[in-house]
Amino acid sequence: MSRLGGAIATIALCVGCGDSPAPTPMSPSPATSTVPTPDATARYRVTFDATWSAATHPNRSPGNPHFSDLIGATHELGFPLWRGGSIASNGIEAMAELGAKTPLDDEIERAITNARAEHLLSGGGIARSPGVVSLDFDISLDYPGVSLVSMLAPSPDWFVGVSDLSLLEDGDWIDELVIELDPYDAGTDSGASFDSPDRDTAPREPIAHITTPPLASNGTVAPVGTFTFRRQ
Repeated sequence: MSRLGGAIATIALCVGCGDSPAPTPMSPSPATSTVPTPDATARYRVTFDATWSAATHPNRSPGNPHFSDLIGATHELGFPLWRGGSIASNGIEAMAELGAKTPLDDEIERAITNARAEHLLSGGGIARSPGVVSLDFDISLDYPGVSLVSMLAPSPDWFVGVSDLSLLEDGDWIDELVIELDPYDAGTDSGASFDSPDRDTAPREPIAHITTPPLASNGTVAPVGTFTFRRQ
């Protein structure tokens, strides 16, 4: 037992012996991460490029395809002016059936007063499709969502648009975003063709994508255009 104990003591005394101390391990440098710092506000141009025509939608296509004036808002996320699957407001009904900006503009102004929205967006329409129209607008970090609509005309209550679209991605403003526009039925008029007489839907039905003729052809509905959002 004494020899074993002595060996252990000798080994213990020799630990760390040498001309210089052992180097201290270096801690790895922390990884450098770049966190975007977006500007408080940004300016965008949205371009509505309407492609709807007898060539793209040949099923009983009207002779004067066009789109009403653009109307919408910048708003806080989660507060859209409309949403697929929801019931249309009076403003969305008037826009989808008549191409009217009022009372949707009044609804937007109330949302601004209640601090749910920031800017009313109001632009021109397309007198003859195919065609192009653009609208410039400002947006902020506090209200980074966009909702924007236009009536597809002539039609009972059909429209195109975006709902609660965020222009922020990965913590910074998007440079460019292209959205294909599939047509919607506002659920407020029961007409089945482009030139159907007014047939009020009571009660209103949820807003839904159109999947049937006359916009459907061979079982599918092609987009009727695009919205392109470009940062200025």
